[in-house]
Amino acid sequence: MRVTIWGCRGSLATPGVETVRYGGNTSCVEVSTSDERTALVLDAGTGIRRLGLELVERGIEHVHLCLTHLHLDHLEGLRFFAPLWDERVTLDVWGPPSPVVTLRERIARSFSPPLFPIDLRRVPARVSFRDIPREPWAIDGVTLSAELVMHPGPTVGFRIEEGGATLAYLPDHEPALVGPIAERTRDWLSGGSIAADADVLLHDAQYFADEYDDRIGWGHSSVEDAVTYAHMVGARRLVLFHHEPDRGDSSLERLGAQARLLAAEGESEPVLAREGMVLELA
Repeated sequence: MRVTIWGCRGSLATPGVETVRYGGNTSCVEVSTSDERTALVLDAGTGIRRLGLELVERGIEHVHLCLTHLHLDHLEGLRFFAPLWDERVTLDVWGPPSPVVTLRERIARSFSPPLFPIDLRRVPARVSFRDIPREPWAIDGVTLSAELVMHPGPTVGFRIEEGGATLAYLPDHEPALVGPIAERTRDWLSGGSIAADADVLLHDAQYFADEYDDRIGWGHSSVEDAVTYAHMVGARRLVLFHHEPDRGDSSLERLGAQARLLAAEGESEPVLAREGMVLELA
């Protein structure tokens, strides 16, 4: 399995000289599949724009877009996703279900005035909208599972498995909302079954501890809780994700250094997600 990060900034895109090393585009991750004509994409933040241009160059015919939730930083790039404007492409959009409004209706709001001039019904691609199922499902030999996690939403985390390799993706997650996570067992952790024993865990690490104290309930994690969470679920490698928009590269590197100090002896060192990072999972 090959995983490519096209955007890892949280909340708001932040291009600029202070973010050139780790990137300013919001959440978007590509997961390779066995079919070269099919793409599997996680979230549609601003990072999806550049990915879309590359997918068109590759001649992609079918895109599966899996959305963790519908906050703008995970959806705002969809309108500028090149395959959406290609009549040869089939686009399946998977997202958390709602008992009140369909996934299509919720996404269509961003394709209407005054937010956007072109109605969703007028896009050339063949688009379908699918509620994420409760049970695991397969896309081109890749098995996906989803579970509701702690974040204003509804919001899910994804577990993706192929050929014995496992990726866990929890970009927006507040595991300590109901108390210290170190006091719980894995079965009582938000997203615990999604992240259990993952080869790579992409996890929210937006705040330092003192910043988190003033933001409890916002749906995001401190770096301390991210490291503790990774240890408790048995993840082999932690990639720190959803970077605070006010955090420049130097501040991010201090956060990364703190994560490495917090990691247990013998565990692989946590790393900072950055745009263009490619993770090979054997």
